[in-house]
This record gives sequence, C-alpha cells and structure tokens, in this order.
Amino acid sequence: MRLGTRRSALAMAQSELIAAALRGHGHAVDLVEIVTEGDRSAEAIKTLGGTGVFVTELRRRLLGGDVDFAVHSLKDLPTEPAEGLVLAAVPPREDPRDALVARDGHVLGDLPQGARIGTGSPRRAAQLRALGLGLDVVPIRGNVDTRMRRVREGDLDGVVVAAAGLSRLGRLDEATEILDPFQVLPAPGQGALAIECRADDESVVAALSVLDDADTRAAVAAERTVLAAVEAGCTAPVGALADVATGDDGAEIYLRAVVASEDGASVIRLSATGPVSHPVGLGRRLAADLLEAGAAGLIRESHP
Repeated sequence: MRLGTRRSALAMAQSELIAAALRGHGHAVDLVEIVTEGDRSAEAIKTLGGTGVFVTELRRRLLGGDVDFAVHSLKDLPTEPAEGLVLAAVPPREDPRDALVARDGHVLGDLPQGARIGTGSPRRAAQLRALGLGLDVVPIRGNVDTRMRRVREGDLDGVVVAAAGLSRLGRLDEATEILDPFQVLPAPGQGALAIECRADDESVVAALSVLDDADTRAAVAAERTVLAAVEAGCTAPVGALADVATGDDGAEIYLRAVVASEDGASVIRLSATGPVSHPVGLGRRLAADLLEAGAAGLIRESHP
C-alpha cells in the first residue's frame, strides 16, 4: 500500500508509526512524499486560508489514485467530510496537551513580564494572553525544529507546541512544561492521527480499520463537533478536549471547550458530560451553550 505523507520531519515520523503498525499486521507499506501549499509558503496559516492548508494536496493525490491512503494530524483536518473519502481509522491518541519549550528551563509562571513566546496558533495565543502574565505572544511559522531553534538562539524566550509532536519526534524531554488544560485547552483533535482512504477501496478500508481506537474516535468526534457547530475553522481561537472515563452509568465523555477573543480579554469556558455512544450530540449541546454565552461574537472578531 502507498501511504501519502507530507515531507516534514513530524509528518514522516507520524506516517512511519502507522506504516510500522500496518507492517506488524502483515501489510507492505511504501511512503510517498507530497509537498502541500502549507509546506511551500512561509505565510501565516490564517493568511493561507486556514483549515485544510496541509490536507488539500494529500486528498487530491488520494482521489487521483497516486496513493492508497494518507495520514494527517487530525487537528488539521477540515470538519466537513470529503466526497469520495472515508476516515478509516483514528489510532490511539498521544498526549493532547500543549507544551512549553523555554530558555533556562522556565515554566510559564516564572517567565518575566514581556517574555517573547512564539506560536502559530491563534487559539494558543488567545489563551496565553488570557492568563494575564504579561507575555509578548509572537506569531511564528516553521517546523518544530525551526521554532525551537529560535529559543536556543535567543530570538524567543519560549515557544508553545503540541506535546504529541515532540513525543513522536523523540524530543519530549526538551519541553520545560506540559501545559495544564485548565490554563490552555488544546485544539480539537490534537494529539490524534487521521487515516483517510478512498471510500470505495474496500480492501484498504478493511486493512486500516484494525488501527482504529473507539475511545479516541469518540473523543475527537465530540471535540470536532464543537468546532463545526460554532462554525469555526482550525485557525479560530477555539479549544476543546474530551476525556473518556468509565463511571457507574458506563463509559462517559467529559467535554471541555473554550472560545476566546484574540487579545485574551474575553474568554468563555464551558463543559458537558454525556454517554460515549453519543459524542456528536454531546458536542452539539456544548456548542449550543457556547453560542448562547456569546461565542459567535468572539469568533467573528477573529475572522472578520
């Protein structure tokens, strides 16, 4: 099977993990490297159009038959389904939280006023500003190594990146703090991978399905439903995190979400709980609560 992947170190590491898992089930897998618009441009993701900037070319090559399946970071995947494609598997999730990589071993709480913290995510920027620590949040682009190099060279005091990315690159020990979701909620789907293939390719769908994790799929379905229902893309200042736990009434999802203004001055944080068997309904219910609390206005401010 031909696996389509971006050329970045993180995308290759993620694809190799999936390839290795499939090889363990007896399948031969070859990686096919694909360059996307997001890889070619140094513009901010929001400027490039946000949602799908790393996905469109992979999907085009998949539908064209150049590759048999593709591996995406699920947080980059548009919430609308793509015609002719199916999400064949969502493997067990890595740590969904964000991580700080700061100079001199600093954590957020002991960084000096005015410390320059880099991130390419409006969601992270808004929540960092909302903490009231007096940080100077700086927009940046580039792969994980490029971002962390700016800290080593002294251009930035720290950067915030996904803990899952650091883990998959074998660099989690370089994080100086894993951020508590009560401070900074991750992006919907963060830490999870999405394996996509053609809907009519039954043999590939069957081969990929063995990698699917039901709890992870339910959790990210709840999170992404919030994102879709508040009509926000992956570059909006919206965070969501679902945890699956077994209680007296069976398996349940505890879903938290946040919508913030870009300057962090206005923040709406809400949560809801529901059965694991109905993640979409839970996500819609929480989204309705967010909209009733004024989330639509905050999203319009960030996407005029």
